Order: sequence, then C-alpha cells, then structure tokens
Amino acid sequence: MHGSIFDFADNEALGSVISVDTASVVIRIDNLEQLKCLQVNRLVVLQSSKPGQHLIGIVVKITRKQDTRELDEDEMVDEDLLPSDNNLVKITLIGTLLDREGNNRDIFRRTLETVPEIDANCFSLEEDRLTRFMQVVSDVEMDGPKLTLGHFALDEKAKAYLNGNKLFQRHAVIVGSTGSGKSWTTARLLDQIAKLPQANVILFDIHGEYRPLRREAFRHLRIAGPSDIENNQSLEDGILHLPYWLLDYEALLSLFVDRSDQNAPNQSMIITSTIVEAKKSMLYPEKHKEILDNFTINSPVPFDINTVLNEIKRLNIERVPSANNKTKQGPYNGKLSRLIGRLEAKVNDKRLAFLFKPPDECMEMVWLEKMIHLVLAGREEQHDHSGGIKIIDFSEVPSDVLPLMVSLLAQIVFSTCQWTITKKRHPIAIMCDEAQLYIPERIAADSSDAVAVKIFERIAKEGRKYGIGLVVISQRPSEVNRTVLSQCNNMIAMRLASGDDQRVVKRLLPDSLGSFGDLLPVLDVGESLVVGDASLLPTRVRIAEPTMKPDSQTVAFWDRWNDSNAVSDIPNAVRSWRKQSMK
Repeated sequence: MHGSIFDFADNEALGSVISVDTASVVIRIDNLEQLKCLQVNRLVVLQSSKPGQHLIGIVVKITRKQDTRELDEDEMVDEDLLPSDNNLVKITLIGTLLDREGNNRDIFRRTLETVPEIDANCFSLEEDRLTRFMQVVSDVEMDGPKLTLGHFALDEKAKAYLNGNKLFQRHAVIVGSTGSGKSWTTARLLDQIAKLPQANVILFDIHGEYRPLRREAFRHLRIAGPSDIENNQSLEDGILHLPYWLLDYEALLSLFVDRSDQNAPNQSMIITSTIVEAKKSMLYPEKHKEILDNFTINSPVPFDINTVLNEIKRLNIERVPSANNKTKQGPYNGKLSRLIGRLEAKVNDKRLAFLFKPPDECMEMVWLEKMIHLVLAGREEQHDHSGGIKIIDFSEVPSDVLPLMVSLLAQIVFSTCQWTITKKRHPIAIMCDEAQLYIPERIAADSSDAVAVKIFERIAKEGRKYGIGLVVISQRPSEVNRTVLSQCNNMIAMRLASGDDQRVVKRLLPDSLGSFGDLLPVLDVGESLVVGDASLLPTRVRIAEPTMKPDSQTVAFWDRWNDSNAVSDIPNAVRSWRKQSMK
C-alpha cells in the first residue's frame, strides 16, 4: 500500500496461505532456503483482505515433511489440496497494522479486523522494516530522543524501542535470576534517562552496586552509617539521615510496640498522646498557627524523642491521690516497662543512629524542605543543574529495619507529590532494586514489613495520577507482593530458573503468546523478554551494553582459584564488620 512501511514486492514473499483458522493460518513455502531462514517466534506480515491493512503474525511451528498425517488435525486442510512435499509454517495472528497515508502515523491494534484470504502472500519482518514496525507498536515518535534497550535477538540489525511514557506511567518490573543481567538492564535504562534534560529518578540501591555510575546526571546519596554520625556528615556530604520524626503513626507503632504484649493497647495510646504533645511543643502559635489548626500525629514536625521517653518513664512510676490522703498506683504504673525497654534499645542502637541520632540541622523545620528538594527535584531544578538521577545507597542499613526505611523514603516521595498542585508536579520514577527484600509477598500482619508493603501498594495503585512511576527489580518475582506486581503493566524478564518465578511471569503474558514463557529458562545472559504497554508485542531483546557498568559482576571462581597470586583482605573486612561501615 502507498505510504505503508510494508511496501513489499511480490518476489519477496515467503509463501502463500493454504489454511485459515480463527486466529491462525498455515502457509506453504516452496523455497527450501527461505524455510531454513525462518525461526520460531519471528514476526511475519500477511496481506489482508481489507485495503489499507496488514495482518501481523508470529511463527509458532515450522514443518518440513512428506507425510501430512504427522500434523495435528486441527491445523491441516484436505490432503488432496497439498503437494507431496509440504514445507509448512503455522502462524498465530496477533494484530493488525492500519496503514495511514500522508502525515498520519500508522497504528497497530491487537485485534483482528479481518483474516487473510487463501493464497494471500506472507512476508518476513526483519531489519529496517522490523525497526520501523516496532516504533509503531511502541508508539515512539520518529523525532526526538528514543528509549531503546538494544536490538532484537532474532535480528541484530533491528533496534528494540520502548515507549518511555507508557513504561513509567504504567509501572514496570525487571526480573531475572542472579547473573542474568538485571543490573545491566537497569544501568542501560538509566543511560537513556540520563540524556534527558529534566530527568527525575530515584534508585534504591540496596547493596551499593550502582556506585560506579558516575556522570553529571547522577547524584549519589547514602543512608548514614555509624562512622558518618561520628564525623557529623550531612546532606552536603551526600549523607542522608531519616530522622524518627518522619515516621507516620503505623510505622512508629511497628517500631516501638510489641503487638503480642498484653499491654500493647495501652502502649499504643501512650505513644500516640506523648508524641502528639511533643510535636505540638515544637510549634509556636503565632508562627505555626495553620499547622496547629490542622495538626495530626502524622504531621511531619520534629520532636525530641527523649521528651517522649521521659514522659513514658514518669507514667510508668506515677502514683495518684486516693482516699485518706494516701496515694495509689497510676493507671499506667508498671505497665510500660517493656515499651520503655524497647524504646531505649532502639534509641541507643548505633546501627540506627541515622534514625535516632541525626545532626542538629535535621531537627529544624526548614531541613525537611531542603532534603526533599535534593531527593525529589528534577535535574534542572537542582542548584548545580545535575543529579536528576538520585542513587540512594542503603547498604549500611540493618536488614531488620530495611523495609521500614526504604518505605519511609517512598512515603516521603508519595506524600510530597500528593500535596503538590497538579500543574506543578514534576514526574518522578522510583526504581526498587532487590524489591523482594522490602516488598515481600509473605508477611506477618502486625510486622513493620506490613507497613512497608502497604505504602508500595498505594504507590502502585495511585502513583500514576500523582506523577509517580514504579519500577520493581527482583531476582525472585514469586516473592514480591502480588498486588504491586499486578499493577505493573510492563515487564522485562531475563532468564528465570525457578518454576515458581516462571509461572508469575507467564501469568502476565497474553494467552495467544503463552509459548513465549517457555523461553524464560533458556534466555542467554543479557537477553530479555519484553512485553507490556510500552511494547504491545512480546519481543526477545538483547540488551545493549550500558555506558557505565554496575558493580555486580559475577566472580569467576575457577579462574580466580587458578591465579598465581592470592587476594584477601580479612583484617579490613573484620574492621568494617566491627564498626558496621565500609568507609
């Protein structure tokens, strides 16, 4: 058709249609060399019976035989219609390309408005035509920066494009077993984002493997470790504190109150009342009237944790007047001892110094705005016009509070975007590396993990309308919260060895393309299966090498064992272990 990306000549045809079903066709290929070039899962184009359209199909079976009885009954025609030598290809129809002339762009729809006629020609989709078709499928603008992960595994000359808007608007998941190339893929995505002048991304780096990504667009922040507290390092040094007063009501209770304690209701009530009073004491009526008029326990207002602790201690030993000028035990006397013990243990735990021993500046009202600007503002909004991509290193955060701390930062992002007027919202993507550690599927209802999961579930469900995109990265998708995964409408799946993980991914594939899921255990390192709103057709993509590589290279055991020189650093390892810091 004139103006179509599929201006094929008749002599380019692979073969012609000899059988048509509801959603599949069988074509006969007379040229054996063409048959040898075809591969399962390759895309093909078929002539439609309707002008201005082409049908798109995917090769699901290739057969060369002389006895037609070897083929299934439901995919064959009358044997009398077939020649003795049958080079047959079964194709599943997956959509329609509407050819637009002039300035109108071609449109791909995952519907079948027609089916091909008998003897309709079939053409292979490859090289430049494949690239242009995938631009149509991904709804990628021909001009301007494009998001490309690499090239198609079946055709190295064709680039694999994604729709950047739909990838982040509708959330995404990147999954793959250890060593399959997840970090490589993440770095490749960040490479592409870094080219944009208004880039705005937060990456939760759990193990510090993205430290090598250094460029003007990147800003590295690290959750404070014990040595950072001692050296009084702050935001200007790239050190991020998350003071306890940022925690909301549910998070505070999960941190301080043992729900199994028989006095847990009393403890919860006392924690609530004492924190509310401690926060109010920091607000001056003449200066903070609007805040006081609408104040709740979740208002992000600094307060002194020692004031709270001293008040709880007082209530625990309080005696109140009784008859005959005597005194009796107060209503909470002796009932708050375990709460006091838990609170003191947390406050004095050096591992949690980033939470309970923040610098003095973190206890001032103006600090929150300064911190949020550094973490949330886009590249051009930063004072040095750099750092649109914020990589936040959580490697020194204790594992038992990791979910709570990661979710606290996510909550800060969500709340800030929620309370920003619509026309002033600058979209931001949150990339969650090793998501199974803090967005788990199996959790105790009263644990701090439940608080973390609740926050990410809300971001997954509501984030899009507030300009927040979510990218979940995990080596065990079966261990990631299903509600969060169900909201991710894009998937980049690397090699997966576990049957449970494969089943999670297969559930996200359309029924007509379920066979793509069989590729998951055999994908090569750096190969991925891409499917979702950002690319309407599942495609097998080889990820291109990122400009900057993360520190996630698998150690070559055999080669290292065969080295002539030994490599070891046990003294420094023990020293770092003892001081709980790699610095």
